[in-house]
Amino acid sequence: MNPMELLQEFVSIAGPPGKEERVRAAVAAHLDRLGLPHHTDKKGNLIVTLGDPAKSNVVVTAHLDEIAMIVRTIRPDGRLRVGSLGGLLPWKLGEGPVSILAPNGDIEGVLSVGSIHTDSVLSPVTQAKVSTLTWDMMNVVTGLSREALEGLGVRPGTRVVVAPSRRTLTTIGPLVAGYFLDDRADVVSWLLALNDLKNRNVNATFVATVAEEVGGEGALYYLHEHRPDYCIALELGPKTPDAEVDLTDVPTVWTSDAYATMQDADGELVREVADSIGMGLQFQHLSRGGSDASCAASHGLCARPITLGLAMENTHGYEIMHAGAMANLAALTAALVERISSAI
Repeated sequence: MNPMELLQEFVSIAGPPGKEERVRAAVAAHLDRLGLPHHTDKKGNLIVTLGDPAKSNVVVTAHLDEIAMIVRTIRPDGRLRVGSLGGLLPWKLGEGPVSILAPNGDIEGVLSVGSIHTDSVLSPVTQAKVSTLTWDMMNVVTGLSREALEGLGVRPGTRVVVAPSRRTLTTIGPLVAGYFLDDRADVVSWLLALNDLKNRNVNATFVATVAEEVGGEGALYYLHEHRPDYCIALELGPKTPDAEVDLTDVPTVWTSDAYATMQDADGELVREVADSIGMGLQFQHLSRGGSDASCAASHGLCARPITLGLAMENTHGYEIMHAGAMANLAALTAALVERISSAI
């Protein structure tokens, strides 16, 4: 399994919260090739069980969904007013092609702020010179009338995503960049870890979750019934001024975020496991953010949240990380799962 080929495949597929079926199908196809049985629950989570489910006390998650836009209203001229779905900021995306995920087929559009050749205070461009660019200042130009769009099934709630033409990875030295490395790169690590563990004697459940970007809905749904001791979430490791990391292939560990704090003993456990396979770690205390594991812990749905990450810059934008980080995160995850499973 080539991590970069997998990453390009997954990044190229649209999967906004509540409409992840295309990404889920692609991941499921790779599970079939690995000979790993799987099923999908009523929420849309993709689930793989290793060993005896009755003896499993650890769940490993990586989320399928990406940040996106959602249609708020359709204007009479066919322009769409959109809002954020999962923390996408308009100035992170800028003007450019988008796809409207209508029920009868994708419709192409262009995200637009407007012309700069004006000083009118009514112009969004003029407003953006003195204040933060907001979704209220932007439209999606479709070239179709409201009646035509409605006839194609477009309505408030329809998802709008980055177009295929913007879903190509960029390689810069040892680094790779692109949209939606959060969390498609972690889905790659999730698959690689499963491949590593499939012939080992472990009891664990791997869940590719949905709707993480809108509050960890998929993980909360699954864990409400199962309540494992450990939930290990595979995530990004954001490079920020108050939680510095280097953009290397060394995995990150969230010690705390906006939802939960990892038990200190679990930090030492991850360190011991990393040492045992000759791998370094980058520990982070985050002032903002949340993962499947920390959201679940905040609701009392797992006892021991652990969030492992890929060091990443430009999060929720055109993200940058080390190309070798996915394989190392997979190796750490597999070793940690094996250690936890053997301690039962």
